[in-house]
Amino acid sequence: MNSTRAVHVPNKTSEGSGGSGARPPGPALGTGRRVLRGVALAATAPYLVLKSAWLWGSRAGIPEGSPLLEPGMFLTLANVVTLAMDACLILLVLALTRPWGTRLPPWLLTVPAFAATGLLTPILTAFPAQLLVRAADPGARAPAEGAVRPFLDSWVFTVVYTGFTVQGLALAGLFVPYARERWGRRWQGVRGRGLPSPTGVVAGAAAGCAVLVAGVHVYWAFGGTGGMGAERAAARSATTGVVCGVHAICLLAAGAGALLLARGGSGRVWRPLALTWTGSAAALCWGLWPLIASLGTQLDGGEHPSGTVRLIYAGQMITGVLAAAVLARFLTSRREA
Repeated sequence: MNSTRAVHVPNKTSEGSGGSGARPPGPALGTGRRVLRGVALAATAPYLVLKSAWLWGSRAGIPEGSPLLEPGMFLTLANVVTLAMDACLILLVLALTRPWGTRLPPWLLTVPAFAATGLLTPILTAFPAQLLVRAADPGARAPAEGAVRPFLDSWVFTVVYTGFTVQGLALAGLFVPYARERWGRRWQGVRGRGLPSPTGVVAGAAAGCAVLVAGVHVYWAFGGTGGMGAERAAARSATTGVVCGVHAICLLAAGAGALLLARGGSGRVWRPLALTWTGSAAALCWGLWPLIASLGTQLDGGEHPSGTVRLIYAGQMITGVLAAAVLARFLTSRREA
């Protein structure tokens, strides 16, 4: 046991405290990481250009009759917020590849990286799968085509979500080696002894909630429409089913990862860490974000989400919070060991 714990003793010089002798001046970037940095920055351009154009009054990609053409503070605020979110990704990419990024407090990097993981993971998995579904069945409808009123031209979704997919892959390629260099000792070895029983209860709650909410998503993914609301049920297609399936996978990953971290054992630590990080981030972000959006004007001009849908959003958010709490406690225990 003593030798196992010794593996997890953190290197004080790798915590990024910013003290004297804490870290080398900055990450040594090879050609691959330089390319990834350029790709990630370039991939933000389509979304930033479109959002900026819309804020300046452009109607590019917006068809006649779209609710996006109606004046309103909510739509303007939504465009400003989402524009700022994509701009923040530029700062994150630079922080992961510039010397000053190694001097930032850990939370100032991990929090936006966690949010980016959560927002982009379902997109970079569901969007390519939707393309395959449409290629196999050209009659499959895009998510927006079942709306009561026209929303955006189809090319907008293709351009924007392609950019998001590239962003997610490039950001992962930058964050993983950065995290290995800065906090790599917390990933070494096996999971070790289990966490205290209160954390185990939290992990069990996360897993239970994940199974319940994922079950509803699986039901919707395979054609069920109960609880969706009339308009969402009418708009349901194979491509929207893909999105439900991805959310179910992310929820189950969060619950399973939390249980593995809390239980401990002899397995490699990075696997449950990756499951919990990715799953909890996706569950939390895609529970909180649509739940907040459901309280305002519906951007597609359709009906508000039903009570069941909002409950599912809340369940995703709760699952993400519980699993993230287990993840934080586990990482704290590795630092204290």
